[in-house]
Amino acid sequence: MSKTYKIAAVGDRDSVYGFAALGLDTYFIGNGNDATACIQRLAKEKTAVIYLTEPLAEAIPEVLEKYREKATPAIIPIPSVSGSTGYGRRVIQEAMIKAVGTDLTK
Repeated sequence: MSKTYKIAAVGDRDSVYGFAALGLDTYFIGNGNDATACIQRLAKEKTAVIYLTEPLAEAIPEVLEKYREKATPAIIPIPSVSGSTGYGRRVIQEAMIKAVGTDLTK
């Protein structure tokens, strides 16, 4: 029996609307409180990957930390339509340093 997982994009409308064309579920969220509720709901609904805009990710670090060590959902920060804040890159660098002991991107 196979499991079916979903992939979702969460953020402001302009930033995540295009993901719908790729078949992802899209959720138009404008603040941290709504993002927290959305992520918690998606985690219960067998969502394997959640793309989350960097401004929302920065607003809810405690929620991201809660799911960081879990297999699903993987929460991936992505730039918003306004551009990158650098948050996603910092998260990847921190994970790399934790995993291999050094920053391989430098």
